[in-house]
Amino acid sequence: MIKKEQMVGTRLPGSLIADLEKIERIEQSDRSSTLRKLLYRAVKDWKLEHYAQEYGRGKMTLARAAEEAEVSIWEMMEHVREKKIPAQYSADDLEHDLKVIYRKSGKFAQPT
Repeated sequence: MIKKEQMVGTRLPGSLIADLEKIERIEQSDRSSTLRKLLYRAVKDWKLEHYAQEYGRGKMTLARAAEEAEVSIWEMMEHVREKKIPAQYSADDLEHDLKVIYRKSGKFAQPT
């Protein structure tokens, strides 16, 4: 059973603490809230980059990369384009991605 929340402790360099304190003052938030917000953002960015690279290595389709990164296929396409990651796209990939799009849009008809 995984707990919903767990306490995590770490040592941070003074320069990072100073930056955290500045953010806390500007956003008028406490340390825990600030760290949680920044960590969520960092994890989201890591997932986007990691799964985009997996797509670029041909290890998964664009749709699967987007799904694993928890972003829309359009967001993943934009990220891949910005990072100049070469397309790894075959006819099978297109068919798979279209099925995912149809499934997520709630349409039952499959493309022919």
